[in-house]
Amino acid sequence: MELTSPAMVGALPPIRESSMADMALGNGRADGAEVIESAAKRAKHSFPKGKIRVLLLESVAPSAIQMLEDDGYQVEAFARALTEEELIEQIVEVHVLGVRSKTRVTKRVLAAAKKLLVVGCFCIGTDQVDLAEAERRAVAVFNAPFANTRSVAELVIGEIIALYRKLTLCSQSLHEGVWNKSANGCFEIRGKTLGIVGYGHIGSQVAILAEMIGMRVLYYDVVPKLPLGNSEPRAMLELLLAESDVVSLHVPRSEQTNKMIRAEHFEIMKQGAFLINNARGTVVDLDALATALRSGKLGGAAVDVFPVEPEKNGPGFESVLRGCPNTILTPHIGGSTQEAQSKIGEEVASAILRFVNQGSTTGSVNFPNLEMPSTKGSHRVLNVHANVPGVLRDINNIIASLDVNVRAQVLGTTADIGYLVIDVDKETSVETKHAIAALPHSLRTRLLY
Repeated sequence: MELTSPAMVGALPPIRESSMADMALGNGRADGAEVIESAAKRAKHSFPKGKIRVLLLESVAPSAIQMLEDDGYQVEAFARALTEEELIEQIVEVHVLGVRSKTRVTKRVLAAAKKLLVVGCFCIGTDQVDLAEAERRAVAVFNAPFANTRSVAELVIGEIIALYRKLTLCSQSLHEGVWNKSANGCFEIRGKTLGIVGYGHIGSQVAILAEMIGMRVLYYDVVPKLPLGNSEPRAMLELLLAESDVVSLHVPRSEQTNKMIRAEHFEIMKQGAFLINNARGTVVDLDALATALRSGKLGGAAVDVFPVEPEKNGPGFESVLRGCPNTILTPHIGGSTQEAQSKIGEEVASAILRFVNQGSTTGSVNFPNLEMPSTKGSHRVLNVHANVPGVLRDINNIIASLDVNVRAQVLGTTADIGYLVIDVDKETSVETKHAIAALPHSLRTRLLY
């Protein structure tokens, strides 16, 4: 397996005897291309998978480590996140990077990652990765948007019950040696109205569970969604806030959702209502929330995510919400169950293996999503190029001039890049790969067999 960049030639391994050989990083215009081409033609397959270096951070699930090791990859795992400088030092020879939510994959990190093919985010979000820069450098990024859905949904239901029954206050009193049995201010959740902001995979799962225990469910989403069960849509956020006894947020981090819940929204909510945020820390104005809690406008809140979160476990957490009445604060544990982490590990590791071994980009958040079945007896050329006029013309000219028989092909584009998958006859694959890699707008070209 051949790793090339404009100033480097290295080695990456095969997938199976019949599946994967050459992998080119960068434009493939390195010295010694003729020698590599000659060696590739003689070999049944290229270097062993043990040459593929995988760096996994933040205690990625053992299920992911096992899958990657079982496929022959060389895996190094860290229990903690790395700082930018630490990651820059570690990533130079890495082909596959796995992170969770704390490690930041910045422009500087990606610039240092000369051999990096893919980043796996073993979590739901991908805002810890500079996606535009990764795309520009032909590095695919994958995540696990659905694997922890149930875990987050269950936490929401538990928090609703805990808030209505003041469980944390009761527990704290007993730990302090104070017996205070009272029904004052405690209620059943049956018959209460839950307003869900963001009716996606998690929001709709919360709705189903809430209905099962007797709650009425409203939802608001910027995209029209088919209601599940008896959930009722609301056309405006303000209408939902005014009707709901509990409001649970399930929206992504974006410019549109930044501080989407502010002081004026708390004024609209019912006296004594509850707010739950297990989405993103930037979604709520925490100063306004603290004011609403301390004034008694809101009866309580549960917050699992914060605008700035510590990079490691230990003391030092600061928030304006500390000490607010009937307020549950948790350290971003929405998806932190053994079941969720195992599923996330399997889902992301599987996506990484399909991408490295076959060129599949299904589930990528920054590449066109392509999946093409392998063609028996052929070699596969994968090309990432700048999405500018003339690239396909140049590639077609290469195919015609080399008399290449194309057995199957598929192309996908984003605004900035094109991703082309071509299965060609074995006899012309190496020459085809090098010719396409030499095009001025090619960002990365790989050859798999």
